[in-house]
Amino acid sequence: MMIDFALEAERGQGQSPGDAIYQACLLRFRPIMMTTMAALLAALRSPWGEGWARSCGGPSASRSWAGSS
Repeated sequence: MMIDFALEAERGQGQSPGDAIYQACLLRFRPIMMTTMAALLAALRSPWGEGWARSCGGPSASRSWAGSS
C-alpha cells in the first residue's frame, strides 16, 4: 500500500521519490499498524480467552441445548 501511495504521489503530484515515500509513510503507517495490532491481539486472545470463547458457542453451549430437546 505504501508503495502504491508513493508512486501515485510521484506521478500525479510530481514529488521526488524521497518525498513521495515520506508522505506515503505519514499517510499509511497508522492504518497498517492498527490492522497488524488487531490481528496480533485476535491471535493472542485465543489462548487467554478460553473461558469467554466457550460461553460464546463452544462445546458447553451445545451441551446445554442438547438437554432441552
